[in-house]
Amino acid sequence: MSKLTEKPQFDTTNPDFEAYALEFTSPEAELLIRLARETHFISTTPGMLSGNLQGKLLMLLSRLMQPVSILEIGTFTGYSAICLAYGLRTEGVLHTIDNNPEVAHIADKFFRESGLEHQIVQHQGNAIDLIPSLPGPFDLVFIDADKENYVNYYEMVFPKVRKGGIIIADNVLWYGKVIDPEAANDKETRGIVAFNLHVKNDHRIEHLLLPVRDGLMLVRKI
Repeated sequence: MSKLTEKPQFDTTNPDFEAYALEFTSPEAELLIRLARETHFISTTPGMLSGNLQGKLLMLLSRLMQPVSILEIGTFTGYSAICLAYGLRTEGVLHTIDNNPEVAHIADKFFRESGLEHQIVQHQGNAIDLIPSLPGPFDLVFIDADKENYVNYYEMVFPKVRKGGIIIADNVLWYGKVIDPEAANDKETRGIVAFNLHVKNDHRIEHLLLPVRDGLMLVRKI
């Protein structure tokens, strides 16, 4: 292949590509900008935020689906919950679970400021304990919590997801560690690798691993 026709090589993890994608993505809502700023000020792990690129994808998927019921496992400071809740039908409800009470006040504050507080139900505690008490059926589930329990969360919510419903799992590339053999001793990496294999071998679904930010697994129940 000549140099004129050779395709350029590039690394999609290069932050310049995300910056370029953001330049050509609808701008971040002012409310979410303030939420992100407050999270960076208060939290020691602000990287857990979805951010505008991923948040916009979640918002668009939710708006396309127009769900009546959403379950989120892993609230953090509420960024992704707000993005997902923007797609709810008028009568719709989003249930969100988290076990970190130290940041719950941030989520609560911005849920109220978003005007969606009547459609978002916050649950504090261990998701393993709380999921059985949530009735479903869910149109959309977003998993973004402790990685070693992804398979457990997936199997617990699967019976509660309606046929044609969507499960989205975040961080399924786990900073590239999923293809690094030396990362096998990391329990979180092992959890993500096990989850990806579990989804790959699940004949009840169709799925797509989307390399956006740290990787999103999109699963449709068939």
